[in-house]
Amino acid sequence: MSSYRLETGLILSLLSIATPLSSIAISAYLSCWFDIYENALSDLGHAVLSDVSPIFNLGLSTGGLMMSIFGAKYIASYSRLIGFLVALTGYFLILVSVFNEIYGLLHFIVSFLFFTLLLLSMLFYVLKLGNRALIYTFIFLLGLNILAWYMHFALRIPRGAALPELISVFTVIPFYLHLSWRVSLLCKKVRP
Repeated sequence: MSSYRLETGLILSLLSIATPLSSIAISAYLSCWFDIYENALSDLGHAVLSDVSPIFNLGLSTGGLMMSIFGAKYIASYSRLIGFLVALTGYFLILVSVFNEIYGLLHFIVSFLFFTLLLLSMLFYVLKLGNRALIYTFIFLLGLNILAWYMHFALRIPRGAALPELISVFTVIPFYLHLSWRVSLLCKKVRP
């Protein structure tokens, strides 16, 4: 694999994180009503009620596309299963923006599948690595995710889903970056 292709893969993986997070931050900043404790992040993408929905939905769909390409083109050379799961996670991120809050239950289903696949893909990654410290760390963080979602759904703490959503995303990012770095190291060993 050429150095150019390797750098393209690394840039793609970083942009697949930075693009949706930037669009979320910009949308939240520009909206005058968003409250991290009262809203879900997807409220920013409501096609009728949110004046920042184009920014939010464009960022999510673009990030999802980059994640899907990175999973299918780069991660699949490391592990077909993990590459497939990351690509599928990216696809469901696209669907979160396509079937935005205006779609109600359908939006909830694709959002649920996105967050589930996000955690599942990184669980398979740490299990494949076999590093006990990473496995235990991920299991602890997975428990934190389950607790955050339980508190939100069962106890309505917080009332909005934004905090559990952000916990899910930010607990997975280090593992996704680790995977990206590992794939890049493996790519360096492969010659054209």
